[in-house]
Order: sequence, then structure tokens, then C-alpha cells
Amino acid sequence: MALREIRIVGDEILRKKSREVKEVTPRIKELISDMFETLYKEEGVGLAAPQVGVLRRVVVIDAGVEEDVKKPMVFINPVIIEMDGEQTGEEGCLSVPDKSCEVRRAEHVVVEAFDEDMNPFSIDAHGLIARCLQHEIDHLEGILYIDRVKEQEAEEKGE
Repeated sequence: MALREIRIVGDEILRKKSREVKEVTPRIKELISDMFETLYKEEGVGLAAPQVGVLRRVVVIDAGVEEDVKKPMVFINPVIIEMDGEQTGEEGCLSVPDKSCEVRRAEHVVVEAFDEDMNPFSIDAHGLIARCLQHEIDHLEGILYIDRVKEQEAEEKGE
């Protein structure tokens, strides 16, 4: 395991779409392990591979850190297949340091993905996990939460 450098807003890799993972190779396993180590060191809740400079569709989340209980989850090639409801809450991002904003997201999402053994699974998520999944999957598309804030502000102004 090794710490990876977090890419910061302005780094062009954060604006690129990530490639699908076809198989879990030793390099992908190492990436996942390094992502968790980096996530825990930075005291984050979620991390997407582009944030550590790798354009692959890999996300790690551990929302248990808020309760001092580790609940690591790995999502390979995650896709949101259903979303509804609305929640607004404060979001920050390891790639946008020292900033946070109110962001509107779906309250409920259903995500299909593969685990680290490429077994398919789906998760029916609400609240923080739903917010985190949307945030991290955005990273895989080259979207940062600050883009969502700008979109929402323009919407409110009727632009």
C-alpha cells in the first residue's frame, strides 16, 4: 500500500472521462488498496481514481468514518440506474481543498457496479451514501461538485 497524490482542481486529468475496467489486475488491486490508504489519511469519505491521477472507473467509499467504524466499499464501473427525491447539503472534495458549498443531489439512487472480484452487485442508497456515490461517479465523468453548484445557481437565476 502507498499513499497517492491527490490531484487538485486545475489539473486537467480531473476533467477527463475515465475508462471502464475490463478485469481486475494486480495493478487495479494495488490502486484500490492505495486509494483506501489515501482516503483514510486525508480523512475523506469517498475517492475516485481520477483524483489520484488514474483514468479508470474505480471508486472507494467509506461513510463509516463519520462514526469511527470502517465500512469500506469498492465500486468498479459504477452506473446510476435510478435516482429520485432531493437533498441539499454541504459538500467538500479532496480535489477542491479548503472549500465547501451547498449542493442539490438526489436523495435516493440505485447504483450497479462490480466489486473487487468483478462480481456484479447493486446498492439502493439514501442520504450520505447516495450523495457520495453521485459525487464520486461525477468524478469519473470529469465533473466536479463546483460545476453542479454553478449549474444550480444558473438554474435559480433562470439562465
